[in-house]
Amino acid sequence: WTMAAELNINRKRHTVTVLQNGKVLITGGYNHKGVLRECELYNPSRDQWILVAIMSVARVHHTASLLDNGLVLVTGGGNSDMALSSAELYNGSANTWTNAQSMIHHRSQHTAIVLQSGKVLVAGGWNNGGIAQDTAELYDPQTGVWTATQSMTCARVYHQASLLTNGKVLITGGFGFCSIGMSPKTSELYDPKADAWIRTNDRNIDRIDHAAAVLQDGRVLVNGGYSSIGVMRNSAELFNPLKNQWATTRSMKTPRYAHSATLLPNGKVLVVGGHSDHSLDSAELYDPSTGAWTAAGNMKYNRSYHTASLLTSGKVLVIGGYIGPQNGITEIYSSEM
Repeated sequence: WTMAAELNINRKRHTVTVLQNGKVLITGGYNHKGVLRECELYNPSRDQWILVAIMSVARVHHTASLLDNGLVLVTGGGNSDMALSSAELYNGSANTWTNAQSMIHHRSQHTAIVLQSGKVLVAGGWNNGGIAQDTAELYDPQTGVWTATQSMTCARVYHQASLLTNGKVLITGGFGFCSIGMSPKTSELYDPKADAWIRTNDRNIDRIDHAAAVLQDGRVLVNGGYSSIGVMRNSAELFNPLKNQWATTRSMKTPRYAHSATLLPNGKVLVVGGHSDHSLDSAELYDPSTGAWTAAGNMKYNRSYHTASLLTSGKVLVIGGYIGPQNGITEIYSSEM
């Protein structure tokens, strides 16, 4: 672990997007002054952050997705205790933000994932009344139009979305309600071709605020989080899309939620920080070939609700989060290549 340049503006619960040119865009979040409109751009070759154009509105708990055309789509989030329906597009070449068509629903703490078609699937999140929702919608970059999809089988917030190699999207856990009860133990698949949501077999463990990473062999590693009664998890599971089945794997060394999980070029998964009875500075590596977890050193600062992004160099940039007044501090993990 090595220290990297500090942000110009401290922040947590922000978004980070690695652009096509390898630079890193950070948007929104909040700090002691409130919710942020300000954005910054990181140049890995210079280890330098610069302030760039600000968004039209301040956002926290929003999403940011890199489109095939190089633009970044930012959706929803919260602002003054209200969930937003607005969306906007960042053009890195021109350093400009333009308003996109608003979503059909207000959303905060939702998920957004770019499909193989280039469309963006947005699902779940809190609505403007503070209720977890089961709605989902698609943004088409070609037309700039949002269209509703079929609703999920469960309402969800604090869930995870993973794009599978077969083009489907796996949604796991989170807080909310299904027609048959709570949703933390459930998972479901979105099939873009059929515009249908299909429940998978239930996972072995219920999870809220967990992390997920798609492995090189197509399986999905889900780890950590906490249960519907607040029990923190160190357990991990693997979803096999070919068999539509969940299987347990070895547990992490430390229970954690609000952490990150990043697939490395060597096929291992780096899990960083998070919260246990306090924010954590520890990191662990998961090896899919053995199912084993090993320590990956300690960051200089404890952090949770941070971001961890794989750079084009293969290094991982960890930014901000809950680390006290120093939440503008960034660190870099150098992995085995």
